[in-house]
Amino acid sequence: MIEFHLDAKSGVSPYLQLVQQVRHALRLGLLREGDQLPTVKEVVAQLAINPNTVLKAYRELEHEGLASARPGVGTFVTKTLTDTSLAAHGPLRLDLQRWLSKARRAGLDDESIEALFMTTFRTTAQEDIA
Repeated sequence: MIEFHLDAKSGVSPYLQLVQQVRHALRLGLLREGDQLPTVKEVVAQLAINPNTVLKAYRELEHEGLASARPGVGTFVTKTLTDTSLAAHGPLRLDLQRWLSKARRAGLDDESIEALFMTTFRTTAQEDIA
C-alpha cells in the first residue's frame, strides 16, 4: 500500500501532491489494478490534513479513470500507468543512485541536487523538442 507524504515547501497543493504520488506509484508498478488506496481516515491521521483534501485527490483520480470508490469499502486502483519501459527502471535506478551518491560526496545538499536535476531535466527536454 502507498504511504503518502507532503512537502510544504514544494509549492504544489496537498491534493495534487497526493494525486502525483499515486500516478508515480502507478508508473513504477508499485500500485496495480485492484490495489486499495489508504482510506481517507488513514491519510488524515497520517498527514494531519483536512479530509476534503484527500477526497478531492481521490475524486481527481476517479475523474482520470485511475481509481474507483466503492462506498463503505474504499477506493481502488482501476488502471495502471506502467508500460514496456518498466523493465528499464532497475538499471536506471541503480545509475541514479550512483549519481546521487556522487553528488552527495561532492557536497551537494538535497535542495541543490534537486535543482541541478530539474534544471538539467528541463533543458534536455527543451533540446529534444527543438
